[in-house]
Amino acid sequence: MAGQLDFQSAIKAIAAEIGQILPHDHLDVCILRPDGQFHTAYESGIETDWGKQPQAPIANSPIRALLQGAVDHILTEDACTDPRFQFAGGFYKPIHDHGLRARIHVPMMVHGEVIGAFSASLQRAGAYGAEDVRNARYIADLLSPYFFALRAAEQAQRSAIIEAEARAREEGLRLGALKLTEALECERQRIGMDLHDQTLADLTRLTRHLERLPHEGPAPAEALEPITRGLHLCMQDLRQIIEQAKPSLLQLFGFSHAIEHHLDRAIRDSGQGINWTLHDDSAGAFDALEPTVSIALYRIAQEAINNAVSHAEAGRISVQLAAMLGQISLAVSDDGKGIAKKRTRLGSGIDNMKTRARLISARCTLATGIGGSGTSVGIVLPLSPSLRAVAE
Repeated sequence: MAGQLDFQSAIKAIAAEIGQILPHDHLDVCILRPDGQFHTAYESGIETDWGKQPQAPIANSPIRALLQGAVDHILTEDACTDPRFQFAGGFYKPIHDHGLRARIHVPMMVHGEVIGAFSASLQRAGAYGAEDVRNARYIADLLSPYFFALRAAEQAQRSAIIEAEARAREEGLRLGALKLTEALECERQRIGMDLHDQTLADLTRLTRHLERLPHEGPAPAEALEPITRGLHLCMQDLRQIIEQAKPSLLQLFGFSHAIEHHLDRAIRDSGQGINWTLHDDSAGAFDALEPTVSIALYRIAQEAINNAVSHAEAGRISVQLAAMLGQISLAVSDDGKGIAKKRTRLGSGIDNMKTRARLISARCTLATGIGGSGTSVGIVLPLSPSLRAVAE
C-alpha cells in the first residue's frame, strides 16, 4: 500500500494479495465519517451501488450492527436470505443484484475505536467458515492503521480547505467593502455635482429673476409663469436625484413592482423598441427580506437592466424572480451582443454587481442569455430558516 494516498487506490492495490489469503468476488472497506453517522464504501472486484455513493447513513447499512460495535463480526452462508441483512430502510439491494451470498464482515479498529469495516463476499453460498473469519481479522488489523492515517490526512485536508475558503471569503468581503465604499463615494460626488451643476444653478437663476422683479414695477402674471415652471422643473430634478439615491418605489410598492417600473422606464427613456417580460414566482419572498438586502438586490437588478438597455443592442429583456428550495433567485437576461463584447466597457458595473452580491452572501453569475445569445445575470441568495417558510 506504500505510496497509495487515497482509499480507493489503496484497496485496489492490495486486492490481489488479499485474494491469495481470502478468496473473494467482491471486496470493500467502509470508512466511518468523523460524525459517526455516515460511512463511505471503497470497492474492488464487482462494482456495486455501495461504492457509487459519496457517503451513506450508517442506519441504512446492512452491517450497521458491526459499525456500531454491537457485534464483533458477521458471517453468513447466504446474505440473500439472511434476515440480518434485510430490514426496513436497509440498503441491501446490491446483495441481490450481484448475488453476494457468502459474506464476511469484521471491524477495523484503532486504539479501541471502530473506524470502519473490512468485508469480503463470494457469489457461491456457504463458501466461508471460521478460518476465513480469522484471516479476515488479520487482514483488517494490518489495514486499519494505514486507513486510519488516510482518514486523518483527509480530515486535515478538508479542514485546510475550509480554512482557506474562509480566509478567501473574508478577504473578498474586505475588498468588496472597499470597492463598494469607493462606489458610494463616486455616487456621493455624482449627486453633489448634479445638485451643483443643475439644481443649484437653476435655483440661483430663479432667485436672480425674483430679485429683479421689484425693480421692474408690478409683475404681471405672465412674468411669474417662467419662474413657476422653473421651480417645477427643479422639483422634478430633485425627485429624480432622490429616487436614484433611495428606491422609494421598492419601499412603497414592493420588489417586483419596483423592478417592473424601472424596466419599463429604462426602455421608454432609451427610445428603443425592446420587448420585455417580468415573471414573478417568488410568492412575496423578496418583500420579506431585510431592507439592506432587498435594496442591494434592487441595485443589482437596476445595473443589469441598465447594461442590457444601454449596451447590449438587445431586442428582448427578461426578468425572472423565483423562490424555492430554501433560496431566492433573480435573473436579468437579454438576447444582445453578449458578455465578451460588453465586458470591456462594463467592467466596473459588473464588479459592482458582484461586490453587492458578496456583501449579502449571494452568488452572482454571468451566462449566455435568451435563445443562446446575449447575457444573463443571475443572483442566488440562500434564505435564513425564518424566511424559508415564506418561499416554500
